[in-house]
Order: sequence, then C-alpha cells, then structure tokens
Amino acid sequence: MSSNTDQETAPIAAPRNGSAGSVFRSFGSLFGGNNSDTTRPQTPQSGDGYVEFGMQNPERSGRTLGTFAGVFSPVALSMFSALVFIRVGYIVGNAGLYITLLQFLIAYGILLFTVASVCAISTNGAIEGGGVYFMISRTLGVEFGGSIGTLFFFANVVGSAMAITGCTEAIMDNFGPGGHFVSDGATLPDGDWWRFLTSSIINTCQLLVCLVGAALFAKTSVLILGTVTISLLATYISFLSLSGTNDTIPVPLQNTYYNETSSHFLPYTGLSANTLSDNLGEQYGHDYTSNNKMVDFATTFGVLFSGVTGIMAGANMSGELKNPAKSIPWGTLSAVAFTFVSYIILSFLMSCTTPGVTMRNNYLFLMPVNVWPPFTAIGILTATFSTGLSNLIGSSRILEALSKDQVFGSLLNFVLHGTWKGNPIAAVAVSWVMVECILLIGSFNIIAQINSVLFMLSYLATNLACLGIELTGAPNFRPLFKYFTWHTCLVGLLGTLIMMFVINPIYASSCIILCLILVIALHLFSPATQAAQWGSISQALMFHQVRKYLLMLDPRKDHVKFWRPQILLLVSSPRSCCPLVDFVNDLKKSGLYIIGHVKVGDFKSVEDVEENQQWWSFLDHMRVKAFTEVTLSRSIREGVQHLIRLSGIGAMKPNTIILGFYDNEAPKDFFQNGSSPYKTDDFNSGDIQNFPIRRDGDPKHFQVQEYVQILCDTLRMKKNLCLCRNFQRLDKNFIAISKHVKYIDVWPINIFNPTSGDPFDMVSLFMMQLAVIMLAKWKHLRVRIFLCETNEERTVGTFDTQAPQMEIFSKMKLQQSLKELRITADIIEIEEWSRDSDFIRHARTLKQYTGQADNALLEDDDGDETMNRSLLYMQRANQIIRDRSDQTALSFIYLAAPPKLSATDFAERSASYVELLTELTADLPPTILVHGVSTVTSTTL
Repeated sequence: MSSNTDQETAPIAAPRNGSAGSVFRSFGSLFGGNNSDTTRPQTPQSGDGYVEFGMQNPERSGRTLGTFAGVFSPVALSMFSALVFIRVGYIVGNAGLYITLLQFLIAYGILLFTVASVCAISTNGAIEGGGVYFMISRTLGVEFGGSIGTLFFFANVVGSAMAITGCTEAIMDNFGPGGHFVSDGATLPDGDWWRFLTSSIINTCQLLVCLVGAALFAKTSVLILGTVTISLLATYISFLSLSGTNDTIPVPLQNTYYNETSSHFLPYTGLSANTLSDNLGEQYGHDYTSNNKMVDFATTFGVLFSGVTGIMAGANMSGELKNPAKSIPWGTLSAVAFTFVSYIILSFLMSCTTPGVTMRNNYLFLMPVNVWPPFTAIGILTATFSTGLSNLIGSSRILEALSKDQVFGSLLNFVLHGTWKGNPIAAVAVSWVMVECILLIGSFNIIAQINSVLFMLSYLATNLACLGIELTGAPNFRPLFKYFTWHTCLVGLLGTLIMMFVINPIYASSCIILCLILVIALHLFSPATQAAQWGSISQALMFHQVRKYLLMLDPRKDHVKFWRPQILLLVSSPRSCCPLVDFVNDLKKSGLYIIGHVKVGDFKSVEDVEENQQWWSFLDHMRVKAFTEVTLSRSIREGVQHLIRLSGIGAMKPNTIILGFYDNEAPKDFFQNGSSPYKTDDFNSGDIQNFPIRRDGDPKHFQVQEYVQILCDTLRMKKNLCLCRNFQRLDKNFIAISKHVKYIDVWPINIFNPTSGDPFDMVSLFMMQLAVIMLAKWKHLRVRIFLCETNEERTVGTFDTQAPQMEIFSKMKLQQSLKELRITADIIEIEEWSRDSDFIRHARTLKQYTGQADNALLEDDDGDETMNRSLLYMQRANQIIRDRSDQTALSFIYLAAPPKLSATDFAERSASYVELLTELTADLPPTILVHGVSTVTSTTL
C-alpha cells in the first residue's frame, strides 16, 4: 500500500546473474597455463576412461603437473630465492648462531601456521590464477580481497626487485672491480647508477622472457631447482673439506667503511671450535650496502623472512595440477621442511668455519671459499634470476586477475585489452615499470624489509580468512586438509602481525593504513556483483553475531527512554511512493525499517517467489536501509495481518505501521517522470513494466471498508498507526535549500473530538516524538505546536471573563511539558475552536456522528444533515490548518480512532470516516495522520 492503495499483481522477470563458475573460468593460471574450465562437462573420448558426466581427462584439460614438479619445486625455489647464497652469512655474522636459529624458528613457525591455512582453503575448492588474492577475495569478499590482492601485487613487484638487486650484487662481485672472474682492467664499472643500469638490463631480460616463454620457464623449474641444490651441496662440501687460512677473502670495494679502517682481506678459518664459540652470540655491525647503517634484530629478521616468502607458489599452480587437493599440502609442507633443514645446516656450517667479521663485511664470501667458485656464481645467478622472474610473472597475473574481476571498475580495462594469446602483455609491462621504480632504492636489505612486511600482510589476511570461515561454522567449509584448527589460524595471524611491527613499524603501519584505505574505497565504489557471486565471509560472520545478539535482545527488558520507531511501511507499487519510501528511511531513526507488499492470489505461480529480486533492486535504487517482505494471500486485509504479525524477528518487530491514504487521486509514476530524482529504466523489461500502478480511471482493487478494517486491525494489535497523504509533493532537495519553507507543524488536538483536556495525551506525545526525529534530519527547520483551546461548557456571554485565565494556564502547562521533554518548539495559539459558536456546534455533531461521543447519532437530525454539518466542520478545520501551512514542510495531525468493527453500520461509518479525513487533509502539505498507542517519551535520565 502506498499513497494510492492499489494492490496489483505484477509478473516479475528477474535477470539471472552469471554463475560463480563463469567467474572462476575467467582466471588464467599463474605461469601462463591453460585456462581450462574443469566444471563444464566434456564430451568423453574413446578409450580415455573418463566417461562419467562432468569429468575430464587431466591430460586433456591441461592439468599435467604432479606434486614434485607442480608444487615442491616452485615452493622450494621461491624459498631459497636470493637469501641462500648472499644473505645467510649477513644474518649469522650479525645476529649470531643462537639468534639466527631463533629467527628461523619464528619465521618458519609463522610459515607453518600460514601453510596450514593455505592448505585448508586451497583444498576446500578450486584455486585459480591470482594465488593469495583469489583465496582471500573468494573468502573475505571483494573489499578485503581487492585490497590484499593489490598489496600482494606490490609484494611480488618488490620481491622481483629484491631478487634483481641480489643478482646485480653477485654480478658486480664476480665481474666488477676486484671480481673473482675478471682480470685487471677488464671489469664492469661499479657505482650506484651503474648497478641500477645492470638491474634494469636484468629486469628487461625478465620482461622478454615473460613476453615470450613464461610457460617454458614454469616447466623448467625442476631443472633450476636441481642447479641451485647442486650449488648448495657444493657449498656444504667446501665447508667440510677446506681448512682455510687467514687473509684469503678480499673485502668488497663497496665496503668503504671496513676498507678505510682495516686491512683489505678477511680471515677464514675452516672448521674450528673457537670460530663456532665466537659466532654463538650477537655481534651487530654496520651494513655496508645501506650507507653503513647499524644492523639490529629487526633488519636481520626482515632480510631473513623476505627470502622464505614463497609458500604460495604451489597454490598458484593449482590450475596445472592433476590433483591440487593432494599436491598442494604435501608439496608445500615438504618444501618448507626441505628449505628449513637446508638453512639450518648452512647457518651451522657458516658459524663453524667463518669468523663473524668476515660474514659482516663480505656478504658473498661463499664464492672464494668454494671448492669450485663457479658453483656459487651459478647458484646465485640462477636462484636470483628465477625468483625475480617468478615474482614478475606472479605480479602480472595478479594484476590480470584484478582487472578481470573489475575490482577497480574500468580503471584496469587496459590490462584486458592488452592481452595477446592468453599472455597479459599490458600487465607484464606495468609490473616491469613498477619493478624499475623499486630498483631505484638500490639496497637489497632495505627492499627486503619492505618485501617482508608486504608478504606478512598477505599471510595475515590468509590466516584471517581461514580463521573467520572456521569460526562461522559454515557447513560448506569441508577442506580435505585436516591438520589445522582455529588455534593455528590465530597463532599465525598474531605472529605475522607482531613480526610486521618488529621488522619495521613505519612500513607495517603504512601498509595497514593503505590496506584500510583500499578496503573503504572498494566498499564504496566497487561493483556489488562480485560479492554476490563469490560470497563474502562478512555475511557469515554477521549472521553468526546477529543471531547471537538477537537472542540476547530481550523485549521484556526494553525501556521507553531507548524507544525508537521500528516501521512497517505498506506499499502497493514502488513506482508511486518513492518520496514516501525515502522519507520513512529518515523517519526510522536507525530503527527497523520494513517495506511490506501484499499480493492477492495463491502459490500456484513460481514468479511470486522470484519477485523478491526486483524488490531488492528497488532498495538498491532508492539507497534506503530497509528490508522487504512480500506476502501472498486471499485478500489485502489478510495479507496485512500476516505482515504485521510476522514481520521482523525476536525483539526486532515493527511497532509503527505506516500506510498511504485511500483517495481517488491518480498515482504518479516516479520512475518515468522526467523531473523525478528517482527516474530509472531499470524496472522496464521491454514491454513488461515491473511494479505496475493503477492508471487514472481504473477501479481500485479493494474497497474503503477493507481499508478501515486494516486500520482497526493495526490498533487492535497494539501498533502505532500513521496515514500519509500528499507525499507525492514532497521534495527533500527543495526543503533543504529553500528559505521559504521553515516549519514542521504538530496539531495535538483530536479534531473529531476537540476538548480542553491535556494536549499531551499518548497520541500527541507520539506525534511530537516523530516531529523531533525529523527535526534532526532537517536541522534548519523549527517545530510549531498549535495550541487549540476549546470550552464547550462556557456560554458566549461568559467567555470573555474566563478565557484569558484559561489560555494562560494552558500555555504555561504546555511550555512546562515541552521543557521536561527537552523539546524546543514554538507554541501557536488557535482560537477558532473556542470562539466560533457555529464551529463548536458542528464539532458536537461530528463527535456524535462518528461515535466519538458517548451517545449515538443525534435523534433530531437525519444522517445526511449530520454528515453535511460534519463535512462543513472538517472543511473549516482544513481551512484553519491550510491558512497556517504556507511555510510548512510537513504536518503531523491527530488521527482519531476509526469506527469500531462491531458497529452495525460499520460500512457506512467507514466511508464517512475516510471522507471526513479526505476533507481534513485536502490541499495540505505532506501530512501524516498519527494515532499512537504506546508510550514513546521519557523525562528521566
């Protein structure tokens, strides 16, 4: 029901959104693999053995990688990265063996708990391109997924720059001034800008590989890992076989601090108990690659963690794995164990053989102590180049996934347009440019700290996603990986959060603030379709918490001072009541707001259920914070009874029912009106118009008697009642800017039964409460309360001597009551009800005619004459109100109770009741007729 009360049935053809599978299919695999759709049934081929519906031969779908090649090799290679050959000595030499082992335990503890979360999420469904972004966005929703995905993109960019910087450092150490593989005079020039040029050349080579042979690189990861492993074994053998001598390791020319204060050679002892004893404790010194800044626990841990951040590499390859649910957990965990043991052995051997001063002043000392130095050179160059290339490819695929998801709208459309044969060339180019910018920092150790913080934030979000979905108890969360609980998720989350700030509080705070800004921006501007298709854990968490608090919200503990309107607005067609829907959204004062609609019919038609989709679209269009309830019943009255009794849940039940007015005015279509702020074509499907309205001249779908019966039912169910008329004239924008509109009017007099009693009865208090609520929305307006004095006992002759005293008393009482209620309002006195004798006589007639008086109809007048007098009285009351409404934005008028349902002539009285209300509200501003049945104001603290 609305400003017109038609209850027409309208077939709603809700457009169906694309399935989630269509979204999943849009992702490419991380290393340029096949974008196969494993959810679509394929035609079985002869002899392939895959004949069941929906199954594919893995060889034919592009899923050809097993656990070792698809997960173990990428993870192990990523976790070795640039750390294994060029920075383990830096960590051990500064932090000492004990602290180094502690740092490895902390780092791998965080990684182990995060791996448990990764395995749980990745074995609960298919993981496509984008890795951690895909997991978080499909679990936490588009806001967190988009923001963390963006930071994960930056993490991969920084990781690529870090590996390139390490590779450049190795090249300069080998082929620069004083290099191991060059003779005097045939060296590469060294310096900050020469190193930047070398890094740019390496970055450009990686760009060419990405554009030409990214898929080939993915297939050679096993060979690359084998090369790195052989080089690492050669390092172990060298430590055990060589008994080194002093002054055999040169000091890098870049280390100006040591060269200026000491000799140009560093000692190496080989296996020695004294060397081990000296290296057990911390001995923090200067970092010659970062302008000789002092090293501490945070910087060493930041460098260490940056080298072991490759645990997502296996999950990223799920698109190429034959059995992702099995390969990802086993491959990732085995790679973590393998690299952990390798690092521990390497750290222990370094502590036993190399003095701390050597490890602090030459980060690439492994080369001169190797039995065959090219082993170390090959290992460094292979590990750093492959890690940088892997991160460059990963960042481009994440950017491609963000663009395909339209997370940032059309901002990243150029990435989609810049794809050629499945290779996101534009995304690779953007990643390459970003890496170039990070390379300007120059220092491996500084870049490593930024890289560690960014990856830790990604891991934090992964643990948060798994923790949230585990705590909600969602039935569909059934991961095949069982070795995790919410405790492991929580420990991983807290561990990453704490260590982020240990590494660098400024970087950590900046990343978290940037993440929150992205979350807010995506929440405000990102399309809502992704959240509906992916699902968001926020919905599950909110359901979990709301259910708990609804059970705690006991209606028996309600107190009047915390009362707020909980509104059920009954509408017939949204087209004709847009201003009213918008207005009630302001009137609800953060309370419950339900828009109810009754359709007459039965449940034979399926379309009745589908209509809810259109109502939700209507709420989105109106931007109101409301729920919708649509019911189907045999009559309008019966449907309204259903809505009033059953809407809401627990203590969140409507206490105020709002209806449109029953009149003969032609409804206005605000969806089609050219000047309407609610104009839209979204609810027109070709020739079919959703939410149709009654056209001028069409008969109404229910009679006035049923309308009044609905009013009676509302009051019998102890609900406050409001009837709204003339809201098609409401223009909130005009009210906001107009200097002519100044007031919200309240008429606390029962015009059907005017008396000189207390103007602050329950109905009047309810009216004033609503007026004050609207005053909070329209702050530039003022409330006017019209004091209407009546004195039926006085004669005209005695009026003049008694009136002034009565007026003063009533006005003082009104002012005192307003003061106690903390309501600021202007009091306007109206004299017509007490001074006009004809007016008083017509009022008496109306009281008796409508049943407001104790006796029935006047015996000396027939019904027509009585009705005529009542109409004259209403017209006069309307004139009084209209004369004072020139500057009024909204009027609240006392609504007299409708005729009793038990009355023998209820049909006649109903028609007369509505006719009198029609006369009373004719040509007024937007008007609300109010009848309150509950106490809503409080004078107590």
